[in-house]
Amino acid sequence: MSMDREHIYQKVTELMVQLFDLDRALLKPEASIQELGLTSIDAIDLAVELQTMTGRKVNEAGLREIRTIEDIVRLVQQHLEQAEKASA
Repeated sequence: MSMDREHIYQKVTELMVQLFDLDRALLKPEASIQELGLTSIDAIDLAVELQTMTGRKVNEAGLREIRTIEDIVRLVQQHLEQAEKASA
């Protein structure tokens, strides 16, 4: 079962609202993690949740590339695609 980009975006923003008590209105694709006030510890918490969501480990290099919510969505989408290919 693959998720389209919009579905992934919805799941990621829902997760961020739950984890970090953020205002959903602030969670635009171009919103930077730094502007949202998230720390490196928050990024680790998010990575753990993303691993659960995708079934794939989020490596440190992948985490370092995250600057915006769009980056998170892209990372999740890549992981889901890789998981699909691996199970095909």
